[in-house]
Amino acid sequence: MKKIKEEDLILYLYKECSPSLKAAIDQALETHNIELEEKLALLQRSIRQLNKLKLKPPSRLSVKAILKYAKSKH
Repeated sequence: MKKIKEEDLILYLYKECSPSLKAAIDQALETHNIELEEKLALLQRSIRQLNKLKLKPPSRLSVKAILKYAKSKH
């Protein structure tokens, strides 16, 4: 089996991975792969922290500047 990358675990956590990748990760977790379990736990904590952030929308001035720039490129 190929090495499971962080990107694979993110897809797994968001339930956006392929069935074969899900099966591979599930199988690796069943073997009590400590390194994989730790990576997964870290990503889960990170996702929880990101979900707690209160993000502000950009200012109207910023949006106008971006739209003006985009319009000038066409």
